[in-house]
Amino acid sequence: MKKLIKNNVYWVGKTDWELKTFHGDDYSVNHGSSQNSYLILEEKTVLIDTVWTPNTTEFLDNLKSEVKLDEIDFIVANHGEVDHSGSLPALMEQIPNTPIYCTANAVKSLVGQFHHPEWNFKVVKTGDSVDIGNGKKLVFVEMPMLHWPDSMATYLTEDNILFSNDAFGQHFAVEELFNDKADQCLLWEEAIKYYANILNPFSPLVKRKIEQIQDMGIPIDIIATSHGVIWRDNPMQIVEKYYEWSQGYAENQITIAYDTMWDGTKQLAHKIGAEISNLSPDTKVKIFNISKADKNDIMTEVFKSKAIVVGSPTVSQNILSSVSGWLEFLKELKFKNKKSAVFGCYGWSGESTKVLRERLAAAGFDLVEPEINCNWNPKTEDFEKAYDIAKALI
Repeated sequence: MKKLIKNNVYWVGKTDWELKTFHGDDYSVNHGSSQNSYLILEEKTVLIDTVWTPNTTEFLDNLKSEVKLDEIDFIVANHGEVDHSGSLPALMEQIPNTPIYCTANAVKSLVGQFHHPEWNFKVVKTGDSVDIGNGKKLVFVEMPMLHWPDSMATYLTEDNILFSNDAFGQHFAVEELFNDKADQCLLWEEAIKYYANILNPFSPLVKRKIEQIQDMGIPIDIIATSHGVIWRDNPMQIVEKYYEWSQGYAENQITIAYDTMWDGTKQLAHKIGAEISNLSPDTKVKIFNISKADKNDIMTEVFKSKAIVVGSPTVSQNILSSVSGWLEFLKELKFKNKKSAVFGCYGWSGESTKVLRERLAAAGFDLVEPEINCNWNPKTEDFEKAYDIAKALI
């Protein structure tokens, strides 16, 4: 059933409490999520986005209970990714000539995914608008790489609602929909996780797009996202956070991430953490075993950190595959202005710290000189080197 957002604007999406992963299994979902679709009932009837394919039948049944499908004047596709467009083919089977307003790149992604070039696409760019009656317009704002090249936002005048698509969202299920109804600790935990793991690679674009929207001078009373809460209580607070997060964000925190074979590298990780705490009691220290902890949660802590320390034993003149894969993800996220140090144990050849340095440098981290490269299990002199790493990082 539809839920009122404001005046003649309704939510007609799906709250998915059972969802556990997203982007395949690449993103962990700890508190459910939602696929937010919106219905505008002015002189024109407008549907903004749909929901993911597994929820198509439920979505269409709910939509039919609220409006005759052939009375939908047009559809806005803010983004072609299937969590937003997955129900579009089934919907278009029933209303095949309905116009779809989207960016030029969205035409490419929708046709590429669903193979329907005959759909009635209406290509829009920033500043284009369409009249929906009662003195209201929808104004389109291209938002490329937030987080696909085809992304855009749609602004409803008079009601001052920004349908922001993936920007400003979270994977977080809130049955009551609105940010003021959500558990605030969980909300901000999921918001920063979403930014760190999905949007951080595009931070320069985030910063510029926020500045562009600010320059447009449009009043925003509600930010209606595609996932998670709808921001109605001080909606600009999430915009302000995004602007802060987009500029090399770091707190007074150091994160240690490692994997271990026979606990030697583990012992070093905890000794380094203890030395950091001893030298700088106000610095938060987080320690994670990469093979046991959730990789997205680790990356969220990396995002919040001013420095990281990465450890692996040497295996076949290389590093553990768990650490190698994690470092590849680290590189993908393009963190900026963060220091790093390395450590590890070895039995025979000892290449792990060299490999770690190379991989961290390639990921954009500034390496400090001190390291621990320990032959066999750590001895007193190996543990003493933890102080040098701590001092170099803080």
